[in-house]
Amino acid sequence: MNIIGSEQLADGKCIACEGGVERLPRAEAEKLLQSLDGWSITDDGLRIRKRWRVKTFLLGVDLLVQVARLAENEGHHPDLHLEGYRNVRIELSTHAVGGLSRNDFILAAKIDKLVQP
Repeated sequence: MNIIGSEQLADGKCIACEGGVERLPRAEAEKLLQSLDGWSITDDGLRIRKRWRVKTFLLGVDLLVQVARLAENEGHHPDLHLEGYRNVRIELSTHAVGGLSRNDFILAAKIDKLVQP
């Protein structure tokens, strides 16, 4: 598998997984991860996550609302966390496959485009 850029991922579309889609092998997930900035694979290999520290509580809430709208449009829904009032954490996995699919990397790239420093 060739390494693709985050722009190529961000241009992709999340495809509903109602079955028939295989979970990504860890090696393939790690290759896709190279296209993303600041995301990591969880120890169990079933999710990717990224953390941000924002200046205020309201900026954290606003970030989560923006990501929620994007996720709803994509039909792929992450776990969203606001901890300690300024720490945002987003985790992606594909529940239908019990782990990671290409959808997770597409949505992560789209989130990164949305959340510019």
